Order: sequence, then structure tokens, then C-alpha cells
Amino acid sequence: MNNKTKLFNKNFTLMVIGQIISLFGNSILRFALPLYLLDTTNSAALFGAVSACSLIPMITVTPFGGIIADRANKRNIMVFLDFLTALLITVFLLSIGKINLVFMLIVTLMILYGIQGAYQPTVQASIPLLVDRDNLLPGNAVINQVSSLAGLLGPVIGGILYGFYGLMPILIASIICFFVSAVMEIFIKIPYTKEETTLSAFSIVKEDFLTSLNFIFKEKPVLFKTIGIISCFNLFLSSLIMIGIPVIITQVLNMSSQAYGITQGMLAFGGLCGGIMTGVLMNKVKIYHSHIILLVAILGLIPMGVVLMFNVDAMISYIVVTACCFLIMAVSTLFSIQILTFIQSETPTHLTGKVISFCLAMTMCATPIGQIIYGYLFEALKNDTHIIIFVAALVSGLIALMSKKVFSSLKKIEVCGEVCNDRE
Repeated sequence: MNNKTKLFNKNFTLMVIGQIISLFGNSILRFALPLYLLDTTNSAALFGAVSACSLIPMITVTPFGGIIADRANKRNIMVFLDFLTALLITVFLLSIGKINLVFMLIVTLMILYGIQGAYQPTVQASIPLLVDRDNLLPGNAVINQVSSLAGLLGPVIGGILYGFYGLMPILIASIICFFVSAVMEIFIKIPYTKEETTLSAFSIVKEDFLTSLNFIFKEKPVLFKTIGIISCFNLFLSSLIMIGIPVIITQVLNMSSQAYGITQGMLAFGGLCGGIMTGVLMNKVKIYHSHIILLVAILGLIPMGVVLMFNVDAMISYIVVTACCFLIMAVSTLFSIQILTFIQSETPTHLTGKVISFCLAMTMCATPIGQIIYGYLFEALKNDTHIIIFVAALVSGLIALMSKKVFSSLKKIEVCGEVCNDRE
């Protein structure tokens, strides 16, 4: 029997376990380092600006990560990047007390996000090689659930460690995670055939860039329209969650870092539940229903704005905000998995890494802009944060309604794909 006919074959299982360990290390770092910056400077504007700057290397590196993922051994890329991350955090740890910590934190975040820009396209491009087409959606859901599980445990444990012991144990734990993950990934076997070429490195990059852009803009223009919609949501909704939630919890509601860790954990738990929902509802919720899914996510902002507008008790407000974060993340994850699976299924195998990385990079371009804007807004309107939330909900809702036409056009594509699969 073909090893690819079942989802949890040996190689896919090894990748899943390696992802659990690696993403857990990444999760506690992404929780603790920005929170340390916010605690140290007490500036929402600086927090937003640094968060935006941190994403720029990821946006820049992601397209190159896709090109490398399609042309190099994907296993070796993952192993190298995990070892590199462990080395990066070790250098950061040894630099404490010798170099300005805030400066080192900013540099470390930028490099960390840059590494992720190369790492994630490699993982996504590996999935179609480790599972068959019928298991592609469940495979993506599993990887997403792994990310959510790591995101669930990371902030909760990170919040406890950070609240009681500071930054040091988090750095040590993350170094161990990345090292162990790299060692485990050595044993993964991902199909790889080296492409023979006489072109220079520059010519290869140029050719791959043009090929990917041609596929997205000309061969599959619906991908470009979908990217535009996702970019708008990253600008108005995702950036709000990234910048607004830590500011609201730690500064507006004056809750502890442990409380913020629990909220981040609930965000990740929402992602985990969203992955489960994808598997349960895969035959009922189709990609052409995406505008409805987005509207449900946006509705999660309303209760959050209401409790802040009426200055409801801090603990009650905290519970409402956390519950809303859970809902938004669960529904957004369902949307993300469907879109990713659609892109994978519509893209030839030799272009998968490049196209996914370009799509990721283009959708992320709006996020730093949103982070800078929200950082300024939350500092300027610290006592009227409900206004920011309601305006974001209104604009996002209008975009979701306008996206109906684009997502409805995907119905024919999805039905055609299903018919082709039945014939095969």
C-alpha cells in the first residue's frame, strides 16, 4: 500500500512532532519578548512600531523562502533554521547585561520573524509531498492544530514563567525546544529531486519570481483578488488583535502578564478548535461561504467594544475580551485553512512553495501598516478604545460584504476540482 494513502505516515508524524516542539519554543518567545518591550517602555506606539518592524524581515524573506523550498531539500531547510534559531536565542541570552536589552530585543525579533519567513513556506510546501490529495485538507488542519496547540501552551506557560521569574527561563526553554526539534527533523524523509540548471543564482530567483507572479496574476487571477481581501482583513482586524489586545489587557484593564498569557492561550485554543471545526464541517462549509465566515469573526468585536464603552468591571471585561478573542480566532482559522488548501490544490507541485510564499508575503504587507496605525491610536485614545474597535468592526464588515462576489466565483472552481478527483 502507498505510504501516502494514510494521513499519519511515519514522515508526516515526525514533522508534526517536530512542529509541536519548534512552535512551542517560538510561541513562548513571541509572547514574552513583545510583552517585555511593552512593560519596559509602557508605550503602545513604540510597541506597535517595533511589532511592525519585526514583520518586515518576514515579509521580505518569505518569497525567497518559497523559492528555496521548491529548489532545495525541504528537510535540510527546516533542520538548519531550527539550529539557527537556537543559536540566535543563545547569543541573545549571552548578551544580556552587555548590550542594551531593548535594542537586542528588537534585533532578535526581526531575525526571528525573518527565519519564520523562510521556515513556514517550507513546511506548507512539504505537506503535499507527505500526504495524498484526499488528505490535504486534514493534513493542513493537523499542522494548523499543532500551531494552535503550541500557541495555547506557550503563552500560558510563558505568562507564568515571565510573571514569576522574568525572561531568563523562557529563553532557556526556547533554546532547548529548537535544538530538539532540529534533531528530530533530521530523520524526516521528504521526496526531493535536485533540479539541474546552468542559470546563475540571480537568474534563478528572477525566473521564479516572474513565474510565481504570472501564475497569481494571469493564470489564477482569483488568487490575487483573494489576497487583496485577506490583506484588508490583516490591516483592520488582525493588526487590531495583535496590538490592541495586549494594550487593553495590561494597560486599560490593568491585568497581569499571567492574565494576558491566558488570553493568548485562548486565542491559540480558538485556533485549535477552528482546526477541529474544519475537519467536522469540511463537507458543509465550502470556500464560497468565506464571506459569511468572515462576518461571524467580525461580530466577535462587538461585545468587546460594548464592555469597554460602558466601563464594565475589569474582570468581567477581561472575560468578555478573552471569549471574543477565542471566537474570532476559531472562525478565522477555519477561513485560513480553507484558503490555504484551495491555493495548494490549484497550484502545481513544482510551484507550491513559491506561490504560497508569495501569497503569504503579499497578505502580510498590510499588517505592519496596521500595527503602526493601531499603536498610535491606542496610545492617543487609551480612554476611548471602544471607538477604535467599533470603527474596525464597521470597516471589516463592509469588506466582508464586498468579498461575496469574489468568493462566490470560487464555487465553479471547487466543483470542477471535485469532479476531476472523482474521475481520477
